[in-house]
Amino acid sequence: MFAISIASLFRLDKTINVVSLDNPIFSKAQANATKNGCNLFSGRWIYDTSYPLYTEGNCSLIGDIFTCAKYGRKDSKYQNWRWQPHQCDLPRFNATTLLEELRNKKLIFVGDSLNQNQWRSLLCLIEPYLPPTTNKTVVLEGNLKKLYVKDYNTTIGLYWSPYLVESDCDKKMPGNRTIRMNSIEKHARHWSDADILIFDTFAWWRPNVTILWGSFGSPNAVYKKVESYQRPYEIVLNTWSEWLEYHINRNKTRIFFASASPLRSGKSRWGSNAGCYNETKPRSDDIYWRSHPKDLMKAVESAIENLKEKGVKVDYLNITQLSTYRQDAYLSVYNLGFKDIGLKPRNPAKSDCLHWCLPGVPDVWNQILYAYIIKP
Repeated sequence: MFAISIASLFRLDKTINVVSLDNPIFSKAQANATKNGCNLFSGRWIYDTSYPLYTEGNCSLIGDIFTCAKYGRKDSKYQNWRWQPHQCDLPRFNATTLLEELRNKKLIFVGDSLNQNQWRSLLCLIEPYLPPTTNKTVVLEGNLKKLYVKDYNTTIGLYWSPYLVESDCDKKMPGNRTIRMNSIEKHARHWSDADILIFDTFAWWRPNVTILWGSFGSPNAVYKKVESYQRPYEIVLNTWSEWLEYHINRNKTRIFFASASPLRSGKSRWGSNAGCYNETKPRSDDIYWRSHPKDLMKAVESAIENLKEKGVKVDYLNITQLSTYRQDAYLSVYNLGFKDIGLKPRNPAKSDCLHWCLPGVPDVWNQILYAYIIKP
């Protein structure tokens, strides 16, 4: 896609220890992802001790997956970085303002564990501002986890659907990664009445997915394992797009699609190089185009453009590049798999270099989402 090297475009501003992108190159979808002419996704990380906006210990809604301090991480500077767009200021997150915007509304994340990462972040960001009468209990209804804020009549939920369409990973994990490419209604009926939808589907797409024609459990079903997942991914996006085109209320529902959270290749279950283990600072070298599924992201951008031509607006939350710099903020070895290990040595090969500590990078994703929500 790009004929020139972009290694020279990155620099490290040593005076304030920030990562900068001096001469950004954007795809069509990225170029359109602006608010008032400012690209919120092009910028730098600045060390700022007024962050984070909450702590792991004071968030009762954080769950037990993204709690790095709980699982032994001692350093905390990775929590003190904020994202600064080049040409404007990102509005500081205001939970009360957001809750007012969400009054009598339903906001649902639909997708996989990266959306869960962002959903838990959002719950932590709003928790200090919830009315005292709020029942701070996440309710599980099938694939939907949700928090209901009675005083605002607001629901903030996560619908688990890692492929968007029906799959054998909808309930059991990890499953055999068998998907029904044209079957989305089973899931969509649970979020069809949402006012704000945030989709993602990248992390589960790997070689050797199995395609199912027919129904799960049917004696007449046909299964076929395919090595390349690009075409199945495109078919799934087409299924998703058609559902939106014919079923979404265009006057009510705002739609977002989050780009891929970068996978930091390394000594982990996902890679074999340097990994994210023992990293404590953001990085500034050119790793962006090596650490994300370019072809899948192009397919998403194309689907969004096609929907736009049909009168369905989808805002693209291109969080990939800004997240790529943050090698210091992954779960690494401070994850649920080490909950009982205490102070014993940890195996870098079991590092999680896909998901993020909280507080951390997903807070910025939500700050950008917030900027879109409060200024339509």
